[in-house]
Amino acid sequence: MKNTNILVTAASGKTGFYAVEQLIEQGFPVRALVHRRDKKSELLESMGAEVVIGDFLNLQTVRTALTGIQRAYFCYPPADRLLEATTNFVVVAKEIGLESVVNMSQIIARESHPSPLSRQHWLAERMLDWADVGATHVRPTLFAEMPLMLNAKDIASQGKIFLPYGNGRHAPVAAKDIARVVVGILTHPEPHIGKAYAVTGQTTLSQSEIAQAIGRVLEKPVDYVPIPLELWQQGAKDMGFSEFLINHLSCVAEDYKKGSFDEVTDVVLKIGGQPAQSFEDFINENISIFENRTVAV
Repeated sequence: MKNTNILVTAASGKTGFYAVEQLIEQGFPVRALVHRRDKKSELLESMGAEVVIGDFLNLQTVRTALTGIQRAYFCYPPADRLLEATTNFVVVAKEIGLESVVNMSQIIARESHPSPLSRQHWLAERMLDWADVGATHVRPTLFAEMPLMLNAKDIASQGKIFLPYGNGRHAPVAAKDIARVVVGILTHPEPHIGKAYAVTGQTTLSQSEIAQAIGRVLEKPVDYVPIPLELWQQGAKDMGFSEFLINHLSCVAEDYKKGSFDEVTDVVLKIGGQPAQSFEDFINENISIFENRTVAV
């Protein structure tokens, strides 16, 4: 068992859960910060993690989560108030003398981005840099999980992917691979402090190629249908997305059409220790979600 205590925030989320799993496999003591007790938190406990309940926007619970911790993974959900959450984290990180933190950012985080969330991510990076808490920024492209979250029911029922992404491309990366990068940095932070890494999958794909890959796995035709942004926004409202998230994803769609996501890096291999999973292999692992339209995604 290693002696370094590591905090993983958003531990019941996609990258957080895999980061906890991988760290425990390597023998590190892990504290998992979750928003509530549920089946996922029970699973984290069964894996050997110390589970604490907290909220980034509550300074005292952040203090409780970080006390006794040397390294941390900071991951805020795609919602407003990121800067307030980052401030709370930084205040406590300075108090306890945190030696390193891996910050989940975005590949499109920049000062002038039209999305408030992407601008907040850029500002959060600067805040963590100035705090001198050993920050490294991980900037993933769009997750391989996105078709599961946004399109699984339409794929199952109609064999269609409806998105306003035009002819843009990206290299989908699985949450498990992003977690490998996070864990690679947390376990050997020194060479990475002060750096930012774009994290992508193996190969850039258009939405049509993504649809074809899913169709090959499902052994049925699946087509990408580009739709107007306004039509997608109405569908997102019907799905219960917040106005903040709809605004962000709308900006993402415009960026996507301009080619902002058309990039491939080897960060998963170099830092995570193995090649990024291919998109088709990822779909093979999750085929049941596309086959069963009743599955909640």
